[in-house]
Amino acid sequence: MIKLSVILLLTLSIFANDKVHKFAPSKECQECHSQIYDEFYSSMHANATPSKDAIHNAVWKKHPANRKNSRYQCGKCHTPAANNLDKMLKKGKKALPSSKNRTHQESISCAYCHRIKSIQMHKHSNTNIISKAPKSYYGTLKSTHKSPYHAIATSDNEHMENGNVCVGCHSHKMNKNGLNVCSTNINNEMGGANCVSCHMPKVNGSVSALYETKTHSFHGFAGSHFHSDMLRQYVDISIVRNIDNFIINIDNRSSHSLLLHPLRVAVLKISVKRGDKTKRLEKEVFVRVIGKDAKPAMPWIADTTIKDTMLKANEKRAIKREFKLLKGDRVDVVLGWFLVNPKALKKLGLQKNKSATKFHIFKKRSFTF
Repeated sequence: MIKLSVILLLTLSIFANDKVHKFAPSKECQECHSQIYDEFYSSMHANATPSKDAIHNAVWKKHPANRKNSRYQCGKCHTPAANNLDKMLKKGKKALPSSKNRTHQESISCAYCHRIKSIQMHKHSNTNIISKAPKSYYGTLKSTHKSPYHAIATSDNEHMENGNVCVGCHSHKMNKNGLNVCSTNINNEMGGANCVSCHMPKVNGSVSALYETKTHSFHGFAGSHFHSDMLRQYVDISIVRNIDNFIINIDNRSSHSLLLHPLRVAVLKISVKRGDKTKRLEKEVFVRVIGKDAKPAMPWIADTTIKDTMLKANEKRAIKREFKLLKGDRVDVVLGWFLVNPKALKKLGLQKNKSATKFHIFKKRSFTF
């Protein structure tokens, strides 16, 4: 009975996104949803494949399945619209990502996301259940209307509204060693906010040329790569001046850690300007390092968290610097991150990659005394 249950779960996991699902190309959405398409086209959702994302490609090159010329195990979330996704997810099959396969290059396509009708929760990773009706569409519009291209279904699917549609891939990923490699808040809510309200805020522009609205949900997906300015409101920076030192308080008011992927490193840069001179103080680094045998390791090898100083969900971190501030001094604070830990650049062959080596500035604050 136990074996039968395991087989059933594996079958659901594999065939929830199997080859019977054919997705309309995202390009077809452009005619009616031009602004949304432009936002999507420049997002990580549209560029999640190894041929489009150099960082993901560098990690994939190290993966045992790639070295064995086997199957693209990352396809479940990185190329879910692939026409051979069933083979990518099934042990013993051969299915590698191809830049020549149009369905692979769709990445996380428009049609794929908007056909998610429910999410199955599993221990190692969740599974999106896709509607088998090719013209089905789930969105957040409050009323239904006719479309010459697809059927509209909005009122019977709460997953778009509450952001749970995102947790099919962004909830958690546990490896074979039982280590949760990358995890958000599974409940997906804090103070009424959720994935959609934070990462897809309302912006000006109609949702469609056929159904005019003043605003629509932003489909550029604000995150660590792009449009992080949309998320600044969820992190506050303040300062307290003492007699011989000062304390910088960083308040992370989101429902998950400041950065989720173990490759990322956040850095707080602190400097004091006094007159025409600037003194740079010690940086504060926020990082989560996973590894094995007390050494950093790839996600599929790691079995423990070696170090974790990352800002946690709803955490207020106090950072003290032993420096006496005088009247007229200005403290400049810059919070930002590297998409790849500088210590891992050489191992991944990304020393010359601009996106991997760039310091992405998230928030700046200046305090004058």
